[in-house]
Amino acid sequence: MFQNLQDRFEGVLTNLRGQGRLSEDNIRETLREVRMALLEADVALPVVRRFVEDVREKALGEAVTKSLTPGQVLIKIVNDELVELMGQANEQLDLIAQPPAVILMAGLQGSGKTTSVAKLARWLQEKQKKSVMVVSCDVYRPAAIEQLKTVAGEVGAEFCPSRGDEDPVEIAKRALDSARRHFKDVLIVDTAGRLHVDTEMMDEIKTIHATLNPVETLFVVDSMTGQDAANTAKAFDEALPLTGVILTKTDGDARGGAALSIRQITGKPIKFLGTGERTTALEPFHPDRVASRILGMGDVVSLVEEVQSKVDKDQAEKLVKKLKKGKDFDLSDFKDQLEQMNKMGGMMSLMEKLPGMNQIPDHVKDKASDKEMGKLVAIINSMTQQERQFPAIIKGSRKRRIAAGSGTQVQDVNKLLKQFTQMQKMLKKMKGGGMAKMMRSMQGRLPPGFMGGGGFPPGGMPPGGGFPM
Repeated sequence: MFQNLQDRFEGVLTNLRGQGRLSEDNIRETLREVRMALLEADVALPVVRRFVEDVREKALGEAVTKSLTPGQVLIKIVNDELVELMGQANEQLDLIAQPPAVILMAGLQGSGKTTSVAKLARWLQEKQKKSVMVVSCDVYRPAAIEQLKTVAGEVGAEFCPSRGDEDPVEIAKRALDSARRHFKDVLIVDTAGRLHVDTEMMDEIKTIHATLNPVETLFVVDSMTGQDAANTAKAFDEALPLTGVILTKTDGDARGGAALSIRQITGKPIKFLGTGERTTALEPFHPDRVASRILGMGDVVSLVEEVQSKVDKDQAEKLVKKLKKGKDFDLSDFKDQLEQMNKMGGMMSLMEKLPGMNQIPDHVKDKASDKEMGKLVAIINSMTQQERQFPAIIKGSRKRRIAAGSGTQVQDVNKLLKQFTQMQKMLKKMKGGGMAKMMRSMQGRLPPGFMGGGGFPPGGMPPGGGFPM
């Protein structure tokens, strides 16, 4: 997310840090680069103009020109203005209402609305401890109702049945009644999407809105449509009282124009980011954290929150106890580590949040891709229990069988065994000096061969919540 913006801002900010003093000339040059970066990111022109003007006004003030580190002060100004542009702080869902609190989902076809219903249901159940019912009022799109039923089952939300021959407003009324009778905290209503904004669609959703009187009306929009996403949201808001936006497919959006334009054009806050296809891939939108990512400073707060919420603490403790007893870290443990990372959104999701990751070459990042992680799990799944426990017995014929069973090459099996051996040696250090000694040894490095021997995040994570290679 925001890869292009990160790359452009990196060059701008690197030049700024080296400035002993700032003048009108180098401020003008810097802002020209910032303006080009935002336009290339498909940020709406009025938003770009206002942003650049606000930064210019503050950059020419006394606090910057008299500062001992003017470059750093200007970087802070850019950061603060990015935060201001996107809405200052995270705006949470307002669910203070007589249960069930109704959330109405609106958006164009193909924006990821139905998937977002499931993601939001999961988030509400896991983070807010709410009981959730979902219903589909989309009687036009083939299999829309069946799709919601499937994803609702995946996240454990109660599904209110509906049929394609029913009236959408009647479905909404029945769902609300059902949610009341089942004592649900929240009812999420999926509405029909269209390929474009049209009068018929708007009239229908207005009627559903009037019938349900939702506490939240969320517009779901594809971030990859850039500033068009903001314009579409504005058109919806003129017909419907939106309370916020869910920006989807941000994992495939290298530009970020939608995230930077929506708040200014619509006046409505982005409340969530859809960051992938999994039902766990939904993040509350924090403007300050997103600004930090754009400026290449990472998002350590979100990373820590993710680790704390998604790591299986019992499993982590079990592994620590096993190692303390002198037992070896085996390939089953290694597989557990890989699966823990998968729960946290995969390696790339974690790497995105680390400071300075935009400076790591793409060919190095590719070695840590989620596809590579999946390949490692497949290789371990092709081993017998004995082979997982005693990897030393894996020789020529066994390697060929494991490679064939996992759809990989023998060299892939060799690579996994090498990485595993390095990690096993590192973890054995726990026996001599406990966790603290092990963490010191991990500080500042990774085993050779993984990510080119690049850096490990300061204060790295313990087994069960760390990087497995």
